Amino acid sequence: DIPNQRIHKWSVDGTLSTVREMSGGANGLAFAANGDLYACEGVARRVTSMSPNGKVTVLADSYGGKKLNSPNELWIDKKGGVFFTDPRYGSMDGVEQDGFHVYYISPDRKSVERVIDDLVKPNGIIGTRDGKTLYVADLGARTTYSYRIKKSGALGERRKLCDEGSDGMTLDSEGNIYLTTAAVQVYSPRGVKLGTITAGEGP
Repeated sequence: DIPNQRIHKWSVDGTLSTVREMSGGANGLAFAANGDLYACEGVARRVTSMSPNGKVTVLADSYGGKKLNSPNELWIDKKGGVFFTDPRYGSMDGVEQDGFHVYYISPDRKSVERVIDDLVKPNGIIGTRDGKTLYVADLGARTTYSYRIKKSGALGERRKLCDEGSDGMTLDSEGNIYLTTAAVQVYSPRGVKLGTITAGEGP
């Protein structure tokens, strides 16, 4: 719940509870293998992890000595490294970075590297289960790309998946990609459109 700065838990029995107040405007969320909940805190301009007992740890809040813009979405790789997008929506007050980019937090948490610097406004991001491919949606250019992930965490060859951007995005068990635009758009890993899921409101 970004405006109210809360993170909620919706259980399978339909119970809604609040697991964190003052969440820093947390947007993108993901669970690590150890149960920690990672968050892109867009208002606080940082990426954090929260342990099951509620302890919050800052993983990244700057690059090159300058504050991040507004981290938006993240994906945790098999080694524990974290890819995240860093756009900014609304007011540009206080922006210190020279654009909207994609970063990688090393598994040992000792470094934050800029891995993509040529997109308009990256937003949605997710990697494949085998850790070999990273999908990044450039919402500003209405395009989604796939990148080959190298062993070091650096990114290799880029390929255009489709001419649609996305906010949040996910993959199914067969590797198909689900993008959120005016509806949920479904693409195969080769970029073939498989269908559209409408929900009455914009997802």
